[in-house]
Amino acid sequence: MNRTYWTIAIHLLCGVSCLALPSIFAATWFCLLAEIWHNPHERTNLLAYLFMLGFFYLNYYVLIPRFYFAKKYVFYAGSTIVCFGVVVLMLVSVDRQDLIPHHTAPAEPSPSELKTAHPLPPKFDVQALHMPPPAQRANQEKPPFGFELSHALFLFLVGVFVSLSLRINDRLRETERQKLNTELSFLKAQINPHFLFNTLNTIYSLAIEQSSKTADAVVKLSSLMRYVMREADTHWVPLAKEFSYVENYVALQQLRLDDTVTVDFSITGKPNGQQIAPLILISFIENAFKYGVNPQEKSILQIQISIVDNR
Repeated sequence: MNRTYWTIAIHLLCGVSCLALPSIFAATWFCLLAEIWHNPHERTNLLAYLFMLGFFYLNYYVLIPRFYFAKKYVFYAGSTIVCFGVVVLMLVSVDRQDLIPHHTAPAEPSPSELKTAHPLPPKFDVQALHMPPPAQRANQEKPPFGFELSHALFLFLVGVFVSLSLRINDRLRETERQKLNTELSFLKAQINPHFLFNTLNTIYSLAIEQSSKTADAVVKLSSLMRYVMREADTHWVPLAKEFSYVENYVALQQLRLDDTVTVDFSITGKPNGQQIAPLILISFIENAFKYGVNPQEKSILQIQISIVDNR
């Protein structure tokens, strides 16, 4: 749950930072923020960044998984072009409202008529009367339509490439994680049947001989299988349980090999609640029994596990 909250907070922070970039790097950023509501150019810039963020998430969560990863490249390209067309139309409808015909305003009186009707005091600037209102001045100072279109195209392409790169990177990491899990599962599948069959043969021999060690061997084998089936599927297990699994494994191997091998097995240090990836140590120990024992002569195996601090 905390990870979800952190993810949402990071997305919100990145979104706000992206929207604030045009104003932060401007010399009069506070004035630009104040002019957003009556300056179509600044309002268009803000909407362009908003549309870029919206397309980023649409592309990241919908278009790329549904079309790009499914190798439907024509549908993906068509969807991207349609989205860009919709964004451009929405920006034009906001930024070029002056292209829509409006009712003609009454003509302003000429300066001579103003002088006749209302004598002006000395040093009064008559030209000031002809200054258009702030909204009209903003429309007159707007950049050409080609500039607005290129700016929107640039932001749109940024959203396309950033979302593609992030999504592909996530896909590669997920593939690598699945590959590691598959390799670990394959390793477990190799270890468990090989060891299980050998141990069952040993227990079968003990049962025929009516040995008193039969019951103890069955208990140790059941503990091993319970650990592998119930606890080894997690990413981390307590180090103490991993040691218990190793001890049972070594004991069963000694029981199976009997007098043909002498095992010097020791564990120094205390786990102290530490954790480890499951079935990591057993690979080395199994290989020691598999390749270090000579059936023709007496063999000696030395297995020492030590804990120093957190190692």
